[in-house]
Amino acid sequence: MDSAVSDPHNGSTEAGGPANVTTRPPSTPEGIALAYGSLLLMALLPIFFGSLRSVRCARGKNASDMPETITSRDAARFPIIASCTLLGLYLFFKIFSQEYINLLLSMYFFVLGILALSHTISPFMNKFFPANFPNRQYQLLFTQGSGENKEEIVNYEFDTKDLVCLGLSSIVGVWYLLRKHWIANNLFGLAFSLNGVELLHLNNVSTGCILLGGLFIYDVFWVFGTNVMVTVAKSFEAPIKLVFPQDLLEKGLEADNFAMLGLGDIVIPGIFIALLLRFDISLKKNTHTYFYTSFAAYIFGLGLTISIMHIFKHAQPALLYLVPACIGFPILVALAKGEVTEMFRWISEHPARAEGAPSPTWGLFSLNTQPSSHSTPIQEVLRESYEESNPKDPTAVTESKDATEASASKKQEKKEK
Repeated sequence: MDSAVSDPHNGSTEAGGPANVTTRPPSTPEGIALAYGSLLLMALLPIFFGSLRSVRCARGKNASDMPETITSRDAARFPIIASCTLLGLYLFFKIFSQEYINLLLSMYFFVLGILALSHTISPFMNKFFPANFPNRQYQLLFTQGSGENKEEIVNYEFDTKDLVCLGLSSIVGVWYLLRKHWIANNLFGLAFSLNGVELLHLNNVSTGCILLGGLFIYDVFWVFGTNVMVTVAKSFEAPIKLVFPQDLLEKGLEADNFAMLGLGDIVIPGIFIALLLRFDISLKKNTHTYFYTSFAAYIFGLGLTISIMHIFKHAQPALLYLVPACIGFPILVALAKGEVTEMFRWISEHPARAEGAPSPTWGLFSLNTQPSSHSTPIQEVLRESYEESNPKDPTAVTESKDATEASASKKQEKKEK
């Protein structure tokens, strides 16, 4: 897992070349500011919208969109698994031809990227389809065994609109496969990040602290202790990092002097921030203090990472600064509000809402089940989530209407008498 912020070519020698050979001209201050400002913005987008979509995902009933829950045991093992994977990739790049490894990885991420981007743009694209669009439902079902022993392996439901999104995503995929353009790379990277924040759910705050704490040590060791992570990040031609050129103002879209941010620095803090949003909603206090606090902490931590990297001219393990900020700030707020015990006891579950339960109020995200011309985009997201997980029963509505009319008719008869 690439989890470092780096500035690999800012006036440095070409990777792998002698110190007295080709050098790149130093980037301009404007180009550096544009590059890191863009990386910061791109990191915030999947965290913010992925957190909102994680609320919808937690309340949804579609089996194909069910989240993957990370337990404390998973969190404790994750840094070990990530370390083995990282070291394995490093050895592969040292032993085998980098060209063939990247060709194999490109095909793998080509398929994954198309699926991730299609899932990401599907909710937005649905708003652009006309009402009379011929939308047909499909189901992809794979089973194992027969009779009573039949077991579902894959059960995925989709429709014609999803196929259109898949086609559009395939265009981006072909562009990435043929050109390896940085914009195509970032589209896939943003899709992977948003899907990760949306679909990977921590089961409680303690698990989040274990995961972030373990990856804090992992990140510091592999960046400061060895050159493994930086080497893999530079050799690995796959959309596992966001990149932005520092010479964009000079060379336009063909610029090639990139600053980069690993997707691990987005997804790992992002799933913790999404957890705190769901915790805020569970409190039903019309505030989202912990979400806003952790979101601001992420901005502070990543800004600090970029500043220190720029001062020392060395790749930085972003989680070194992000983990203390994203965990420390919300805990300080919980201490001030006297909610530390409640925060660590709360368990994130995905229960179906009880039938007839009143609509919850979520402050800025207050859930108004009726569309309003004054609704904010965030309220619309959560209102749609509620409607999807609580479809209205037409029969019940009709019966209610008939009952109301009958009651009014009886009152009118009494008046006439």
